[in-house]
Amino acid sequence: MATDYYAVLGVRRDASQDEIKKAFRRLARELHPDVNPDPKTQERFKEINAAYEVLSDPQKKQVYDLGGDPLSANGGGGGAGGFGAGGFGNFSDIMDAFFGNAAQRGPRSRTRRGQDAMIRLEIDLNEAAFGTTKDIQVDTAVVCNTCSGEGAAPGTSAQTCDMCRGRGEVSQVTRSFLGQVMTSRPCPQCQGFGTVVPTPCPECAGDGRIRSRRTLTVKIPAGVDNGTRIQLAGEGEVGPGGGPPGDLYVEIHEVAHPVFQRRGDDLHCTVTIPMTAAALGTKCPLETLDGLEEIDIRPGTQSGQSVPLHGRGITHLRGGGRGDLIVHVEVITPNKLDAEQERLLRELAKLRGEERPLGQFQPGQQGLFSRLKDAFNGR
Repeated sequence: MATDYYAVLGVRRDASQDEIKKAFRRLARELHPDVNPDPKTQERFKEINAAYEVLSDPQKKQVYDLGGDPLSANGGGGGAGGFGAGGFGNFSDIMDAFFGNAAQRGPRSRTRRGQDAMIRLEIDLNEAAFGTTKDIQVDTAVVCNTCSGEGAAPGTSAQTCDMCRGRGEVSQVTRSFLGQVMTSRPCPQCQGFGTVVPTPCPECAGDGRIRSRRTLTVKIPAGVDNGTRIQLAGEGEVGPGGGPPGDLYVEIHEVAHPVFQRRGDDLHCTVTIPMTAAALGTKCPLETLDGLEEIDIRPGTQSGQSVPLHGRGITHLRGGGRGDLIVHVEVITPNKLDAEQERLLRELAKLRGEERPLGQFQPGQQGLFSRLKDAFNGR
């Protein structure tokens, strides 16, 4: 055996992979050419790089422990350096030694976090205004009770893959104009897990989870609106292999109300009254979210004016208080009059001097907001 790779890294022959990796990191920080440009140090750096390449690879380490040198077999030499099977071929480990953020190598875990889930929940205006509690049924993946998420049938367990020997990847040496190049890819037999399940669980088919319907209680806060999403942490899909569950999002959809229209935290509705009621004034009963109230229509109310009821709207989602309820008044002019009604109206017009009114002309077409503005300004 030409080179004692264990001595190069300064570890025992029974050292664990974690101890080997820590020793390599420590030496790489000390001997990297960017830190110590001395030629002897550079040669020493090549040696520790070659040693780590052998000892960190279970297959190469096994060949080495049996008396062979896996680097000399492919022309790289024991710590000869250069890009290829020896020396600086393991670039990710060098980056990991300095930055600690190299991609994870080795077998990937069968246990992974589950996906988030979302369901729609319809509520009415009253529930949105004051909040409520709802029971919802959720159909998601849960941990398989038969195998407890392991994926193997009861009495059996996962076994080390005999193709990759638990590494989760297989290596292949190819020849190119640069020499022999070693590449790695996920093991086709175990799909990169490093283990295989000879006898999958009959309940979950080896996935470690099954579909199940369950009931959850959701607290809907006062003031939610269309599209509001409520997060229920850990109530989503259980991950493959019985991994931690994702989150469940409940998206609120508010059912249209037959009377009120919501705009933010304010409510709007329209009351239609005859011309006589608008002229003389009246009171109109209205069933609000807080109960029955009478809307006071003052004498002389014009079509397009509004009557606000403060604090009768939707509860503010953040902060105290509530929005307003705004009642818009629409005055209806009669279009069918009998003889007596027409006589009385003509008499009223005569008394008011309105038999042949000249009218008031203004630029453009006055819409609802213009009439509201004029009413606010006292025009």
